[in-house]
Amino acid sequence: GITAVICTYPLDMVRVRLAFQVKGEHKYMGIIHAFKMIYTKEGGFSGFYRGLMPTVVGMAPYAGFSFFTFGTLKSIGLAQAPNLLGRPSLDNPEVLVLKTHVNLLCGGIAGAIAQTISYPLDVTRRRMQLGAVLPDSEKCLTMVQTLKYVYQQHGVQRGLYRGLSLNYIRCIPSQAVAFTTYELMKQLLHLN
Repeated sequence: GITAVICTYPLDMVRVRLAFQVKGEHKYMGIIHAFKMIYTKEGGFSGFYRGLMPTVVGMAPYAGFSFFTFGTLKSIGLAQAPNLLGRPSLDNPEVLVLKTHVNLLCGGIAGAIAQTISYPLDVTRRRMQLGAVLPDSEKCLTMVQTLKYVYQQHGVQRGLYRGLSLNYIRCIPSQAVAFTTYELMKQLLHLN
């Protein structure tokens, strides 16, 4: 996961910069222009990696809480209501797995919890990515500086968790499908 993020991070940087442009104020005329401007005006290749540290640091708690929550919900569900929530695995009928709709629900809940825990690091990443185009960029050079600055200026709800509800709309279905696919692939590959 970290290798993939490092390889694709410049694309994310350009995407964020292009998305941030408001009507009438276009600093970047397109993708290629944005790449050229960031490279020449923001220190070469290092300019493309502003905010990488909170992304990498946020990956561990996100994945950890996501898998922990899903595994816990799965275990509790199958232990407490096996006939209602479970069904025999495709590859091993002696093993119970969650029914598809229950899998989707547990995956969505796991995604929501993990996203809630790691979201301040996502806000930090975006703030650092936009740092060069914002007037107070000198206050957001490191991850810790940025977290402190956002908290001091905007607080928890309007700062560190700003936009979380909108992010749930993307995250919950994505994680629901990801965990359901994961569980199905375990059965298809005979890993149960």
